[in-house]
Amino acid sequence: MDDIKLDYTNMMASVVGEYGIHEDELEALRPQSEEIHHYLMTRRENGFLPFYELPFNTKILEEISTLVEEIGGRYENVVVLGIGGSALGTIALAQALCPLYHNLMDSGQRGGRPRLFVLDNVDPMGFSQALDILDPARTLYLVISKSGSTVETMCQFLIARERMEKALGAGYREHFILITDPISGPLRRLAESEGFRSFSIPERVGGRFSVFTAVGLLPLALVGVNVQALLQGAIAMSERVTEPDIMKNPAYLNAALQFLAYRKGLKISVMMPYSDRLRDMSDWFRQIWAESLGKKNGLTGDLLHIGPTPVKALGTTDQHSQVQLYVEGPFDKSVTFLIPENYGADLIIPAYPPAPSLSYLEGKSMADLIRSEQQATEVALTKNGRPNCTISIPEVTPETLGALVYMFEVQTIFAGGLFKVNPLDQPGVEEGKEFTYALMGRPGFEKKKDEFERWYNDIRRRSL
Repeated sequence: MDDIKLDYTNMMASVVGEYGIHEDELEALRPQSEEIHHYLMTRRENGFLPFYELPFNTKILEEISTLVEEIGGRYENVVVLGIGGSALGTIALAQALCPLYHNLMDSGQRGGRPRLFVLDNVDPMGFSQALDILDPARTLYLVISKSGSTVETMCQFLIARERMEKALGAGYREHFILITDPISGPLRRLAESEGFRSFSIPERVGGRFSVFTAVGLLPLALVGVNVQALLQGAIAMSERVTEPDIMKNPAYLNAALQFLAYRKGLKISVMMPYSDRLRDMSDWFRQIWAESLGKKNGLTGDLLHIGPTPVKALGTTDQHSQVQLYVEGPFDKSVTFLIPENYGADLIIPAYPPAPSLSYLEGKSMADLIRSEQQATEVALTKNGRPNCTISIPEVTPETLGALVYMFEVQTIFAGGLFKVNPLDQPGVEEGKEFTYALMGRPGFEKKKDEFERWYNDIRRRSL
């Protein structure tokens, strides 16, 4: 996928000055980069990084295609019950690859495909209102949790299951598909004991790297996304992002640029798509970047407290919100623009004689405007010494999005090597989960409940 381009001109010191990166700094990373590459490829060959192989898995495509054909137009609604990596990839790719107002279209306009709802929170108002508008007889739930014990997802499942059973009787099981560990965990046991249909998340594939499994592919296929093309895009990108030379590999190079920017004090990584369709790629990227790289301890156990902070922005919306801070605030950010060269639609701005001050817009297009806005922001940042880079894709298609996701996944894994952290674990998340289990009375977490009491109830609360 050579037509995805990384323009890093404005990351360089020769353009932006003090906070930019020097050529010799990139060169100095070559020995370390070669070591990381060799390590990653060895781990891949030994089966410890299976996310690399996911786009090449034809079996999952066959299974999903069979299911989609089997259930046809049976369901009006597909509901994803999941959180974090079980939801964000689906949200990002559905936003990009379905019509923007897919759920507002009638069935004919959607080609008979169902509406998609991703319920990734346990706010009782939000969840209850979603359930209230969904016809049980026309709704399919995808319950997604690798462990099968994610407390938010299990809460959602139990409530939805009860409501569906009351409405539909014993046949309610046909309205649930469980996506979980292939061997163990509560959801896997339920699939086996209760007869729920199920798909497996491959071993050693964590949630934030799971979009090319049934986690993302099944809901996307059900609503009409060409998931085969999505995987083909990732496959097309695979050769570029396994190139050992850091200056020829866009994933390695962008990781290196972000790492070097971090070392210069630019510890906030802003991703700013100039496209409504690409808007939620920032949310997906925020998780994979933050959860993979934000770590207390390094690979050798040393105390680091390290990691870039990802921030999402949207062009042009946030030119009227955040860009003031980016241009004139502290020197602690680098900005990555994400742009399509072809927006897939355009509108010509008409003349309006009663408003002569607007005549300069006559005959221009909305695409001209959004491109000009992005370029203007880029130059304003650069002029003020703010490092930024641009990732451009020819257009928003399943192929380009598959390639982009795969590039960012490899970029993250490689960055883990540069930051000297394990990009596949999330110990900071686990402790919060354990405290939640304790507060909700899960057996085996009594000591965590005592620890929580010491930290929360046994100190003097201050409030106004």
